[in-house]
Amino acid sequence: MNNKKVFQKIIFIGLIVIILFALVAPAIFSQTMPAPKQEKLLNGLKILLWPDTRANKVSVRIRVHAGSAFDPQGKEGVMQLLADNIFPNEASREFFTEDLGGGLEVVSNYDYIEINASSRPDGFLSMLETLSAAIAFPAIEKETTVKLRTALAAKAAVWETEPAYVADRAVAKRLLGTFPYGRPEDGDTESLKKIDFADLIDAKGRFLSADNATIAVSGNFDRALGFRAIRRFFGSWLKSDKKVPSTFRQPDEPSTSMLSLPSPNPDTAAVRFAMRGVARKDNSYVPSMVFAAIIENRLRSRLPEADSEGLFVRNNAHILPGIITIGFSAGKGDIGSGYGKMNANNLIGKAISDPITEAEFVTAKRQIQTAWLKKPVSDHWLDMDTYKLTSAEADARSADNVTLADVNAFAKSASILPVVTVLLTTPAAK
Repeated sequence: MNNKKVFQKIIFIGLIVIILFALVAPAIFSQTMPAPKQEKLLNGLKILLWPDTRANKVSVRIRVHAGSAFDPQGKEGVMQLLADNIFPNEASREFFTEDLGGGLEVVSNYDYIEINASSRPDGFLSMLETLSAAIAFPAIEKETTVKLRTALAAKAAVWETEPAYVADRAVAKRLLGTFPYGRPEDGDTESLKKIDFADLIDAKGRFLSADNATIAVSGNFDRALGFRAIRRFFGSWLKSDKKVPSTFRQPDEPSTSMLSLPSPNPDTAAVRFAMRGVARKDNSYVPSMVFAAIIENRLRSRLPEADSEGLFVRNNAHILPGIITIGFSAGKGDIGSGYGKMNANNLIGKAISDPITEAEFVTAKRQIQTAWLKKPVSDHWLDMDTYKLTSAEADARSADNVTLADVNAFAKSASILPVVTVLLTTPAAK
């Protein structure tokens, strides 16, 4: 009798916890997002300010809304080298850590170049002055360009020996051809050889301009002082005098026959499946993220644990429709003719086509909501400018508002898309 009462009590407490979570979780996932103070300089530079006297640092994010999608064909790597040139040596980076008590990171991808810097509150003005000199008036020189190009080419040479990288690049090229996202984001050993400092100067003039950038400042600083300082240090940053194209020719229909390539590592094989995704601003973006999470969860549950370690499902959305990639890695002989020990083709087809259950949807949606909550507030506002979103607030809530019907609609559209397959083979085990 006592055991029965204890069991009933545990069940009762469990039900209470579930009910409370159901009531509280929606409030957690839909917290009001603080809006910044917005300003714009005469040169077109957009300013976002989030003062917080409780913070122990000040963070500055400067995003230039153009990335390696704009690399000239055959000279992939130009925008990455332009980003590297903003702070071209270690000494310039160490200033942020050793003198300002903060840090510095320069990010470059298909969609933008972003400088992320931080400092102590008393180093705020020095940080802004240093950033303005580096990004608004970068010195592009032959000698520096050669050093940066050599360093990037050395990295590319290493990447090109890694099976995962080779498989990723091959499936993107197979799906998209010369469309920007089918070309290497950071360039490769061949394209980098063709780039000289004149290419960087041209890219600087076209893209590194005040009216193509947004600066977001958050942390412990005075708002009025911050605006005056930005106006002083960045007010002379020039506008662009050239029109930047916003569209690209869409890729041709891809071949869906399997492409087999040798693996650069004889002990590692890989297989990749890829289909077109949607643009970051598309209404189907969040449903596509939930869909990708469902596919990954399904595959993990259907594969032996040892085989699921190298599994991933990536949904890379950009300014234009991107790629959904499903990938496996395996050892020698595990993937070969007929996919060896792993019948990945049938596995993927079933994972994509099976009806989506309510339980699958709830689990995947919660995963996306959790990831959304981890995004800094400034991400939504910077993304609004980069991807031409309607509202940062709406973007922040989009993971809360997605429905099973939305995901089913995306799944239906995805089911008729061509899927390309790339297989990196290794010698069969003897």
